[in-house]
Amino acid sequence: MLDFAIFAVTFLLILVGAVLYLCPASRQASGIPGLAPTDEKDGNLPDIIADSSLHEFLVNLHEKYGPLVSFWFGRRLVVSLGSIDILKQHINPNRLLDPFETMLKSLLRYQSSLNGDTGESHMRRKLYENGVTKSLQSNFALIQKLSEELLAKWLSLPEAQHVPLCQHMLGFAMKSVTQTAMGSSFEDDREVIRFRRHHDAIWSEIGKGFLDGSLDKNMTRKKLYEDALMEMESTLRKVTKERRGRSFNRHVFIDTLLQGSLSDQQILEDTMIFSLAGCIITANLCTWAVYFLTTSEDVQQNLYKEMDRVLGKGPITHEKIDQLRYCRQVLCETVRTAKLTPIAAQLQELEGRVDQHTIPKETLVLYALGVMLQDSSSWPSPYKFDPERFNEESATKNLSLLGFSGSQECPELRFAYMVATVLLSVLVRKLYLHPVKGQVMETKYELVTSPKEEAWITVSKRS
Repeated sequence: MLDFAIFAVTFLLILVGAVLYLCPASRQASGIPGLAPTDEKDGNLPDIIADSSLHEFLVNLHEKYGPLVSFWFGRRLVVSLGSIDILKQHINPNRLLDPFETMLKSLLRYQSSLNGDTGESHMRRKLYENGVTKSLQSNFALIQKLSEELLAKWLSLPEAQHVPLCQHMLGFAMKSVTQTAMGSSFEDDREVIRFRRHHDAIWSEIGKGFLDGSLDKNMTRKKLYEDALMEMESTLRKVTKERRGRSFNRHVFIDTLLQGSLSDQQILEDTMIFSLAGCIITANLCTWAVYFLTTSEDVQQNLYKEMDRVLGKGPITHEKIDQLRYCRQVLCETVRTAKLTPIAAQLQELEGRVDQHTIPKETLVLYALGVMLQDSSSWPSPYKFDPERFNEESATKNLSLLGFSGSQECPELRFAYMVATVLLSVLVRKLYLHPVKGQVMETKYELVTSPKEEAWITVSKRS
């Protein structure tokens, strides 16, 4: 079982940038099938850009060369694993690292723990995970309240009116994450709107600008990005100062960090990472889950029946979450079908092996999760949205191996699963969710997979 955080490495350039900074360039060939460099300086970067995204590039590469492939990023060899069987064979004697922290901190210009003390990094990561767990427990009623508010908004709409699903889910996620992470100051919608503006400015540049270097070439965009980052940091410092040494009715994520032995800078960094990643992961999990429910009346009805049987007329409680097994299957199948995060990776710090192939030291190894999640050898009818597949233990084990479930599940995804479960328990028991006829859903593959355009649905009240 591999030890990697699933959301860590979906953005290639950030990790590669850290690798290139920390390690000398390598031009060593591996004998693994794949592409020769298209450009002496950029390697296969022009091919990635031509395919629109790294995920789509890897889909084409694995289709042509098989489950184990190689290509070049600049002068650095990159190996990609494209099947679960190959993933199981990967021998990588790395020390324990958190690639997500490495990547995101590199992007945010924070000091990475890549060369730091392993014990200290482990303790810091445990504090982070405990912060997510405690904030979910303390803010369960808040998440339910926000779900009820969204339900009331949808119930007030005329039945034929189109609902902008992406917009509403992002707003819901922003409120859930900011209030759970930083407390009651974000009950003010003006604070949430300000946070969203800065969040959007930062994440839009993760999806574009870094891969092709256009951010550094556009001073206007770069200033917007840096200003947004500075404003968010200022907000987090203010919240840290307000909550330090004080007692509040609700325990939030930043309170756990304050109870540890972290510096102010470390508290800022970890709260920034949770706030940024938590919002985008939660928003897109909720968006795709609701969208897929509109495409399958049977799945929606089965979910309603489970909610009615387990919860009756009462509200969802933390204790009953584990009883909603079909709901968990729906969310797991949402992650799989949407390819919620299409790529993960690790740095091969020491020489490793896959099957008969040697992976040289300092090679970047990609896990082409988007390819694996729709591999017919692992998932029968892979393009069908079918939560029933997770009745099989083999499917659950595969998802866990890929990091979307079980012990491999990262804190941000665990948070998103909980929030999405509460939201669905509120919406599905009161509403029918309908697709908009003629809508063609195209997908945008970035750090987290999202609809390329707004996803529209309609709703009607259950009798």
